[in-house]
Amino acid sequence: MFSLNGSTFLNNSLCGVSKSLTQSAQRKISAPPTVVVAAASVSSNGRSGDRNVGVLMESTLKEMNENATSSSLASQTSVIEKDTKSTVGGGVEDVYGEDSATEDQYITPWTVTVASGYPLLRDPHYNKGLAFTEKERDAHFLRGLLPPVVISQALQVKKMMHNMRQYQVPLQRYMAMMDLQERNERLFYKLLIENVEELLPVVYTPTVGEACQKYGSIFRQPQGLFISLKEKGRILEVLKNWPEKKIQVIVVTDGERILGLGDLGCQLSLYSALGGIRPSACLPVTIDVGTNNEQLLNDEFYIGLRRRRATGQEYSELLDEFMSAVKQNYGEKVLVQFEDFANHNAFDLLAKYGTSHLVFNDDIQGTASVVLAGLMASLNLVGGTLAEHTFLFLGAGEAGTGIAELIALEISKQTSVPVEEARKKIWLVDSKGLIVNSRFESLQHFKRPWAHEHEPVTTLLEAVKTIKPTVLIGSSGAGRTFTKEVVEAMSSFNEKPVILALSNPTSQSECTAEEAYTWSEGRAIFASGSPFSPAEYNGKFYASGQANNAYIFPGFGLGLIISGAIRVHEDMLLAASEALAEQVSQENLDKGLIYPPFSNIRYISAQIAARVAAKAYELGLATRLPQPENLVAYAESCMYSPNYRNYR
Repeated sequence: MFSLNGSTFLNNSLCGVSKSLTQSAQRKISAPPTVVVAAASVSSNGRSGDRNVGVLMESTLKEMNENATSSSLASQTSVIEKDTKSTVGGGVEDVYGEDSATEDQYITPWTVTVASGYPLLRDPHYNKGLAFTEKERDAHFLRGLLPPVVISQALQVKKMMHNMRQYQVPLQRYMAMMDLQERNERLFYKLLIENVEELLPVVYTPTVGEACQKYGSIFRQPQGLFISLKEKGRILEVLKNWPEKKIQVIVVTDGERILGLGDLGCQLSLYSALGGIRPSACLPVTIDVGTNNEQLLNDEFYIGLRRRRATGQEYSELLDEFMSAVKQNYGEKVLVQFEDFANHNAFDLLAKYGTSHLVFNDDIQGTASVVLAGLMASLNLVGGTLAEHTFLFLGAGEAGTGIAELIALEISKQTSVPVEEARKKIWLVDSKGLIVNSRFESLQHFKRPWAHEHEPVTTLLEAVKTIKPTVLIGSSGAGRTFTKEVVEAMSSFNEKPVILALSNPTSQSECTAEEAYTWSEGRAIFASGSPFSPAEYNGKFYASGQANNAYIFPGFGLGLIISGAIRVHEDMLLAASEALAEQVSQENLDKGLIYPPFSNIRYISAQIAARVAAKAYELGLATRLPQPENLVAYAESCMYSPNYRNYR
């Protein structure tokens, strides 16, 4: 039996049989196109020759026979194949033909057969709930399976938001969103896109942190692949078990930074909602090598591998096999995003695979790009160039060193000085104090470039008073470390001190927005990693910006995909930062904001994607040729639309 999952009828020809399926079928069967139809002659209700399938197939074949062109039927003995020149949809090849059609054209919801009746209501890819029209209810045997009312998708969104606001606990909202995604995929994305500012904190930072901590308790249905040490030697086989074959983005984690298994489905949902990459092209993968978290090891509800974490050769061999299998199964241009890897592995993996795979670390590179964008925008408020400012970091891990390096690269680019010279404007403080040359031998390799000549300094307050930075950035994961004394010291020698408290979740933020504005007497330029409500000081309200990675990685990923990039280059990250900074309007700046509102995120993502793609073409790393004349328009045209489609 052929699997026709997701295929569609368009332009009076049978579309949606992927190239790989077609080639496989040609090897196994030499038969006329009716063989394909016969494969779908048993309905999802289990009735052989069910009339809904038969009538639909007969009608479609009649249309095909009357209107078939040479491109849709090569010969009477070939399996029908989709025109390979179809428009790219959602940033990837439109295998199933959905995005090749305009929204007023009809598509056919396929599973193993034409989806109809009760199974159609249980298929999240095609379920529309009460939005099924009268005609669709008759055509797909839904009479009696739904209440009689027919409502629009817009009304469904309104109702869902009303229900969502009834929940008082953020984790309950998160679970409600995940339930909706499992029931009705298009409604989930429609809801998220149209209410992104309200729902982003629910499906992403800060609520997702709690969801990861309680993943074993709230787990309902897997949304990706789980690869553990048990699958060593069989990872390629595991990848082939995933039903979608045209994968363009993989977000992979080993869970070490969150100390166990976590939910990556939310991160992939943002690639689709904010970046417009088709949901079917995204794959979350958890590499389970065990946990050192005693609480989880003793938790009867923990669903991960119950053993101590693998390290050394055992760990590296598993990651090697995974990366090799990914390229073998999905090709050279699949983007692999590393997420929540601990410092000692994150830098090594990025260095190891950066020259052989299309890889991106959101914790290092994504955070760096979004922070650099905020700093570039802040120059409109504080004046000067990046090279004229002095930067002090609290935290020298993945985020801190990643941000510092990108700032140095941008300074080097702007001033034409060596990056080693540019680094001298940037100072880092870790748990042992200021990173200086006298500590060089004891430092981890990724901290050594930041060891400058200076006497030892043990506290952040002392470092602030000694270095006198114009910009203070927190990435330590230690809450309330930007004390009143620290902020007052920053304000004593800066008219407008730039203070970025980036650690997540909210409880771990180095300071709150209210504290930053109060202690600086309303003069601070402030942004945080987690969202804060507007703060009041002396009767004036100050808006708080959020340095959220979601500004960058969806558009960055889309840019790589639409250009067919084969490697990530640091200049692409700089291009993404510049594109984001340019989206900060004067109106935003007048409110003290150094980031644009998320309500425009899809437009922003298209701008970032276009800039990243342009850089890929400039560097000779793009493979999708020729280059489109208008990359912004092309990026927008490739974006996934969550609007319901009409079913024939």
